[in-house]
Amino acid sequence: MKHLSDAEFDEFINQDKTVIIDFWADWCAPCRMIAPVFEELSKEFAGKIEFAKLDTAENPETPSKYGIVSIPAFLVFRKGELIGQFFGAVPKSDFKERLREFS
Repeated sequence: MKHLSDAEFDEFINQDKTVIIDFWADWCAPCRMIAPVFEELSKEFAGKIEFAKLDTAENPETPSKYGIVSIPAFLVFRKGELIGQFFGAVPKSDFKERLREFS
């Protein structure tokens, strides 16, 4: 799984593949709760969706650009276009169902 910085973000989302970015921070308890689920799903959707994480504490520019005020936040892009977003630590089954819409 790729860990992005503000500088790498635009290049990553402009891929031909569908990508999902987890906007998180180390101090965020729900972010830590959902992290293992995000990791598991990255393996289940390998080859269909590219997964990446962006630490909002270390990279404040991108979350600000997309108006992210609550984390964890998950933004889905295809060829640079935002095609979906959802927020919070959701159960794995719900997360998986949402990802199926984009794979």
